[in-house]
Amino acid sequence: MYSEMTSKALAVWIGILMLAVLNGLLREAILVPNLGAVAGQLLSGIVLSVLILVVAWFSLPWLGAQHTAQLFAIGLGWLALTLVFEFSFGLWQGKSWQTLFDAYRFRDGNIWPVVLAVTAMAPYCAARLRNRHPTDSA
Repeated sequence: MYSEMTSKALAVWIGILMLAVLNGLLREAILVPNLGAVAGQLLSGIVLSVLILVVAWFSLPWLGAQHTAQLFAIGLGWLALTLVFEFSFGLWQGKSWQTLFDAYRFRDGNIWPVVLAVTAMAPYCAARLRNRHPTDSA
C-alpha cells in the first residue's frame, strides 16, 4: 500500500541522495587532495553519516512516523533505495561486481558500511534524539 508517509520518505531520501552526491564531490575535489585518501575517505563517511542524521532529525515531524515499526520501515526503505541506486549506477558506469563489493570493505578509510547502518537507523535515532519515545505498535 502506497501511503503519504511513503512518498514523503522517498522525497527525503532523494534529498539524502543529493547530499551524498555533493559529499562525494567534496571528497574528491577537496578532502582527498588535501588530507590524503585514507583521511579524506574517513572524513567523508563521517560527514555523510552526520548529514543523514540531521536530515532525519529535521524531517521526522514532516514524515509523521510515530511508531518504532514505522521508523525502522523508513530507515530500511532508505537503505534499500541506497543499495539499489549504488549497484544500478555502478553497473551503468561499467564497474565490475568486484569493484562494487569493494566499497563494502573497511579499507583505506572507507566506512561505507557504517554509513549504510546509519541510514537504516537514522529515523529511529532521530526520534530518540528528539526525546520522542516511539511506541512499539504500528
